[in-house]
Amino acid sequence: MISLAKPLPTSICGCCLAVLIVGCQGVGQSKPDARRAFDRYVQITEQRIGKEEASDPAWLFLDSLPPPARSNAAGRLSKGEVVVESRLTRDEGQVIDVPGGMVHHWVAVVFVPGVTIPQALALLQNYDDHYRIYAPEVERSKLIARTQDDFQIYYRLRREKVVTVVMDAYYDVHYGPIRNHHTWSRSYSTKIQEVSRPGDQDEKLLPGDDGTGFMWRLNTYWQYLEREGGLYIQCEAISLSRDIPAGLGWMIGPYVETVPRESLLFTLGRTREQLLKKTN
Repeated sequence: MISLAKPLPTSICGCCLAVLIVGCQGVGQSKPDARRAFDRYVQITEQRIGKEEASDPAWLFLDSLPPPARSNAAGRLSKGEVVVESRLTRDEGQVIDVPGGMVHHWVAVVFVPGVTIPQALALLQNYDDHYRIYAPEVERSKLIARTQDDFQIYYRLRREKVVTVVMDAYYDVHYGPIRNHHTWSRSYSTKIQEVSRPGDQDEKLLPGDDGTGFMWRLNTYWQYLEREGGLYIQCEAISLSRDIPAGLGWMIGPYVETVPRESLLFTLGRTREQLLKKTN
């Protein structure tokens, strides 16, 4: 089902998140069990993605929707909307337990009329300018190294939702070949560090996997498909964060879940906007 989730009222979220922040101080470090569970989650998800690509390299999640939902999604895409859906990977039918952590799994797609894959890649691979393109979520960006289709990049990320969390994040990104009007890319976080007192003279980086734990890991899986006079861009995002303290899940859980979703919506929406500017 296409997600229609709405965040809790700001007044409630502010109080709940304040409690969460207090509870996170000094105990936000990711645990080996959570990291292993996330790795298992990713492994099974990538097996599914591999099977989809083997059967149909140009597969989009919209293609698996029932006809009424697919028609509705197509109408929304033609209006410039980003269509998003929550996902859940299971291990032999069982929900994967992540001790001390939460996995956030979303997939979204956008349609950009009159745009080609090379035009999109020129924008997406211009990492030194991403701090301009994806502001305010990306405050700094830099291409560290490139070897053919492999990139190492750096972002300073800002997440604002009642509270503000700033992180320095490093990623390995690989792009596939363009074949039959289709290509793909994958991005894996290699290090994420929360920034304490960002912008101040005493700014410092917390140890990796420490801090409030709003994001410990982030993998993204992209598909680019030229079809119907434009370009479909799909991104499947899987992230790992700390768990919610006992007793607060019913209040904070739905709220925390909106942050990865909204970030994905922002990224695809801004990509579409920038591509249309460059082609008009």
